[in-house]
Amino acid sequence: MQVLEDIGVNEINIFLLPVGGNMLIGLTGRNASGKSTLVDWFSKKGMKSFSCSDSIRAWLREQNKEITRDTLIEGGRELRRQGGGGILADMLIKILDGEDAVIDSIRTPAEVSSLRSRGDFVLIEVKASEEMRWARLQSRARPGDPVHKEIFLEQENKEAKAKDAAGQDLDATAEMSDFKIINDGSVENLYNKLEDLWKKIS
Repeated sequence: MQVLEDIGVNEINIFLLPVGGNMLIGLTGRNASGKSTLVDWFSKKGMKSFSCSDSIRAWLREQNKEITRDTLIEGGRELRRQGGGGILADMLIKILDGEDAVIDSIRTPAEVSSLRSRGDFVLIEVKASEEMRWARLQSRARPGDPVHKEIFLEQENKEAKAKDAAGQDLDATAEMSDFKIINDGSVENLYNKLEDLWKKIS
């Protein structure tokens, strides 16, 4: 794994994509760590953007269910029970058909394994402190975001480690990442790290 710290790039290993190949970038990380900002940045580089949660949202709409963080979690569990741990990623691979893309909300090791089957996949963990993420969450005030810190922390604990094959497992997913970006600073600082990362993988 390569870790992009505030002081620069700390080389942990060498990661190489196939020469002349396409690029599939995946993002994992805790709530409000800054993944959406990375999606926007990579989109401006010409990559299509998708989320593993898109399939869950579509399923919830078919079930006439409200889309909240809790229903997304339970909807994801149900889809995984029906189709296996990598089902959301499997569906996206078919949609992408080999195109360059950035994928948000990767939450299980099985999803990582499915995406790695394409041969051009890079997984980035976006990491920020609990205090920073709680402050960001309060500022953005998205529908479905918790308004009390106790609920925020309770949701975090549910997502960190899977109790069964259908659950989210952010900790185990993060351990499979190729790069880690520490996002506790300014947006400008984050953009500088992303430029460094882009030079390595593009």
